[in-house]
Amino acid sequence: MKNRTLIIFLLISFFLQNDINAQDQGEQRNVVGSALPMLNIGPDSRMGGLGNAGVAALPDANALFWNPAKLAFLGSGNKQGGVSYTPWLRRLVPDVELLFANVAFGLGDRAGIGASLRYFSLGDITFRNEQGDDQGTYAPYEMSLDVAYALKLSENWSAGVGLRYSLSDLTQGQVVGSLQTKPGQTVSTDVSLYYQGEEFNLPDGQKGQWLGGLNISNIGAKVKYTESGDADFIPTNMKIGTGYNWSLDKYNRVVVLFDVNKLLVPTQPRRDLSDDDEDGDRNEILENYIVNPEIKGGKDDNVGVIQGIVQSWDPSAKPRGTKELLEEFMYNFGAEYWYDNKFAVRGGYQHEHRNKGNRRFFTLGFGLRYSLLGLDFAYLIVADQTVRSPLENTIRFSAIIDLNQILD
Repeated sequence: MKNRTLIIFLLISFFLQNDINAQDQGEQRNVVGSALPMLNIGPDSRMGGLGNAGVAALPDANALFWNPAKLAFLGSGNKQGGVSYTPWLRRLVPDVELLFANVAFGLGDRAGIGASLRYFSLGDITFRNEQGDDQGTYAPYEMSLDVAYALKLSENWSAGVGLRYSLSDLTQGQVVGSLQTKPGQTVSTDVSLYYQGEEFNLPDGQKGQWLGGLNISNIGAKVKYTESGDADFIPTNMKIGTGYNWSLDKYNRVVVLFDVNKLLVPTQPRRDLSDDDEDGDRNEILENYIVNPEIKGGKDDNVGVIQGIVQSWDPSAKPRGTKELLEEFMYNFGAEYWYDNKFAVRGGYQHEHRNKGNRRFFTLGFGLRYSLLGLDFAYLIVADQTVRSPLENTIRFSAIIDLNQILD
């Protein structure tokens, strides 16, 4: 119970005080944060095994999360469903988890639709006031409900749009400090493009095919967790990537994928937090911040959504300029081998700069397809043992169901 209380305390503290500059001046760390980080967690195990390189991957039922435009290439009459289960912080607590359920339908030869539900449970947590008195046991959670539509623009290109309602109820209406909290709610949208090239012939009867994708996700209003507090950005994100589908022969196929991700959220500026005592405690720093919030590097990040997207690309809005802008790109690599489209082995790698979160890890996975059911599993190995991941030492699971045989 102590670990769970710590988790929820950290979450609440972040959302209610996210405007406090958290960068470590010695390390120059300045992580770009947001509310509802669940919205950028890859929910399915196929892409989890591919290092989260999913924007250009061949379409399946999980396309809605990675790139809604892929739904147009599902094929006429193709109906799929999926469920995914991701344990979270399993080394600390047994009941923090991400659940994902989705359906996708091909509409003729030129369009597709999909819908999904994400539910991120933080387990049962006992809330206590500042005096340590028991305020009851609650079950904080975050969730989102998505719908998407995609249309082919040509034989090789498609465009898609998604609509999302998100709810973040971390405090169950508790009073934190002197602030009355409430659930954060917002509506957002995704806009995306997908390219699936024609297969071309290679020597020895082999075939190749180029893939590409772009998805700008979670474009939407900020959320507030209190009536009087500042609103927080949601994790608007750009994914752009390419892939190569290489058929060696009738039974053997290899897919290689590469993605680039960037949060379209403004970077925190560097503020004057000096108080004549470099080792002063947090209360002294916060007091000085409130009294003297002068910006010493970058630009004020308390701006509107559209300005925030534009400002996320502006080197002058970063405390360390162009160098910091380049640090904010995340890179994802993945490769999978298929035998007879029934058995797959996967591997991947994600790289994020140490000043922006240092989420660097290798992934492994495999998949099975039999009749109307497909199963995928993924496992994560951290690349830097000094930085832990909530997904390490856990096995993620997904199932894809061919709904044609069930519904037809």
